[in-house]
Amino acid sequence: MQSDYRFEPMFRTAEELAAKWLRPGSGLPAALSQLAVSPDGRRAAAAATVCDALEGAPSTRLALVDLVSGSVEVVTRGPRSDSAPKWSPCGKSLAFLSDRDQAYVNRLRIMDVESGTDRETPALPGFAEYAHWAPDGRSILIGIAGSGSDLAGGMGAFTVDLESEASARPGWAPSVEGLPGAAPWRSLWLYDLASETVRAVTRPGLNVWEASWCGPDHVAAICSGRPEEDAWYSADVRLIAIDGGAVRTIYEPGDQLGWIAASPKGDKIGVVEALCSDRYLVAGDLRLIDVATGAVAVPDVGGADIVNFHWRGNDMLLVAGARGPASTIGLVELADGHFSELWTSNLRTPSGQIFQEIAPIGDAPGDAVFLCESFLTPPTLMAIESGREREIARFGVPELEEAIGKLGTERNFSWAASDGLPIHGWLITPPGPGPHPVIMQVHGGPVWFSRPTYVGRTQFMQMALAAGYALFQPQPRGSSGRGRAFARHVLGDMGGGDAQDCLSGLDALVAAGIADPERIGVTGGSYGGYMTCWLVTQDTRFAAAVAVAPVTNWVSGRLTATVPSCCDILMLERMDNPEGRFFTRSPVFFAERVKTPTLSICGALDRITPAGQAREFHAALQLAGVESMLVTYPLEGHGIRQMPASFDFTARVVDWFRAHMPA
Repeated sequence: MQSDYRFEPMFRTAEELAAKWLRPGSGLPAALSQLAVSPDGRRAAAAATVCDALEGAPSTRLALVDLVSGSVEVVTRGPRSDSAPKWSPCGKSLAFLSDRDQAYVNRLRIMDVESGTDRETPALPGFAEYAHWAPDGRSILIGIAGSGSDLAGGMGAFTVDLESEASARPGWAPSVEGLPGAAPWRSLWLYDLASETVRAVTRPGLNVWEASWCGPDHVAAICSGRPEEDAWYSADVRLIAIDGGAVRTIYEPGDQLGWIAASPKGDKIGVVEALCSDRYLVAGDLRLIDVATGAVAVPDVGGADIVNFHWRGNDMLLVAGARGPASTIGLVELADGHFSELWTSNLRTPSGQIFQEIAPIGDAPGDAVFLCESFLTPPTLMAIESGREREIARFGVPELEEAIGKLGTERNFSWAASDGLPIHGWLITPPGPGPHPVIMQVHGGPVWFSRPTYVGRTQFMQMALAAGYALFQPQPRGSSGRGRAFARHVLGDMGGGDAQDCLSGLDALVAAGIADPERIGVTGGSYGGYMTCWLVTQDTRFAAAVAVAPVTNWVSGRLTATVPSCCDILMLERMDNPEGRFFTRSPVFFAERVKTPTLSICGALDRITPAGQAREFHAALQLAGVESMLVTYPLEGHGIRQMPASFDFTARVVDWFRAHMPA
């Protein structure tokens, strides 16, 4: 493997496939996310993936979609990304976030929909993470992360500094940690449209992770008393007065929280609670909190882990979630507790930045729009109206869609774990009879899940399938989508039952004649990177392994990551026990068992699984005489997201498997 990979055939292939999907310079959207429907139900605003050039992360622009004709009009031009559109109550304006001035530093902008012109709002001390119109449309609530805040793991897990503050510091100046109050805080601000002024809502000493209007005079928020990323794991729900910033704690959870939203009257607060490994990776139980009494109800949602919900009036909730292999959309009627499933599918799923996203449409409580896709079907904008599906617009490229349709067959694959627990995973097999060489892709988290995502979006999956590899995505115990009890299997047992589930899945594939036992590879990112490293220390069946952003030493990982509480929660013990799981479940201490050629990949800016984790395992493997290679991307954080680094990454991974387990 070369140090400079730009002229290797696989690099060029990855670049060409990205160009086919993104169509750089065309101005055409590849897909949509963050859908928001206008008050009259006629149009949707969305963040459209629009690529100017094959450089950096794919950018987004605001787009307006006619929900009758399906026509899509891109209405902003960047540069960089415009995202998170929100309609004003009157439907004449759109509030959105834009990082035109500096990458990742979002500011609130307001667009006049009729003229298509937009304007910036006053600068604030940090970058905007979300914005919500007040019920009367006269002001906008803005969540601001202070300069130097870290992005969540799913967003890249690197630090974002304002250029103005960074340039004011001399180059020799050290970074300092441990100073009381030195960490940047997340705060709430209010923008008044009439006066075009902003003012702080929250007082110093309160950190706000997410917030939503709760009636006209209050905000419901997920808060902590400390600003560090680690403090999110013990955050609670508080009610904050818009005038004066008075705070009242109304719910202290047992696990982690996300997706907070209050009812229109402000008398109830909805929030999702789940065992979580990362901020925003929240899929679990819907909680309804009575604002006056603090009483908590858990409505029936058909057994799904909820990932998205919307109030439909004061007594109904439109919800989206996962139930095993199925994605589901349903309606909760609070008056009688009745739950109605409106849409479900095993192989098709609503698209979304992290989880499935839906948006309510019109006045009928059960009507919604969403982007829908499967592994082999491109994103399609759909509506559910009176229980029936309607296709609005189809994305993707016809030539690419035709090519992907020939790559293989997608299906859900189920098996029994060694202890009899039913487990499932996704399987995509190339044309022709088995057994096939198989690459197992283990998801991150561990409390997360894989879901069908269009192969056209990812160069690796296209290139692997085209080369003749089958792709297997197991959903072991600890995964989201099967309730709190299933997720909690991983507590105190990371690398235990979940690792055996992955291995028993491979056994089932071999027994079914699908997998060639001599050509099995494994890869994954974050916790999937940990599992990749752990599995090759526990089993010698793997012909090749690629670990991306792994944890390999839970002791040093806990001491250097920004989320030590995550390690403590999942391990269920102290780090200083030399016979405990921090040691006995760390791959680096078992490197002498490894026989598998292993490629370790990391981003130098990663704050969740620091680059030293991959380096430790690489050094341990070299010491043990195992074929090992380490690749570090200097401008990447948690995962390789920017072009052309992503082409280099894909090419190296494909070539590693081709070299050690030829298809």
